[in-house]
Formats: sequence, structure tokens, C-alpha cells
Amino acid sequence: MCICERVRECEVRSVIRAGARCEESVGEACGAGTGCGSCLDRICDLIDEEKTDTLVAIAA
Repeated sequence: MCICERVRECEVRSVIRAGARCEESVGEACGAGTGCGSCLDRICDLIDEEKTDTLVAIAA
């Protein structure tokens, strides 16, 4: 996911599930998105996906 900092997608998802709600907080937690920035759009997508998954789980 983040080539510059060698962070895998599962790690990013984990920090989002732990409470990271923006690119900056993901970067602080695991380093993703703090290099060249090319993965920031994907980080935003993952934040949105995890938010949606949480809302669906709550509704169920």
C-alpha cells in the first residue's frame, strides 16, 4: 500500500479500526502516506470503506 514506508494495507486498516479518521492520523500511527504521498487517495478510500463497514455492522 505505502511503498515509501513499507506499510501494508492490512496495517492501514488496523489503525483505521483503532480510531484513525484522517490521512494525518494514519500517518502518525503507522507512517503510511508520509513519504511521496501517492497512496493518500487509497488511504482516504480505506477510511471511507471502514466507516461504511462499521455503519453496516451497527445497523445489523
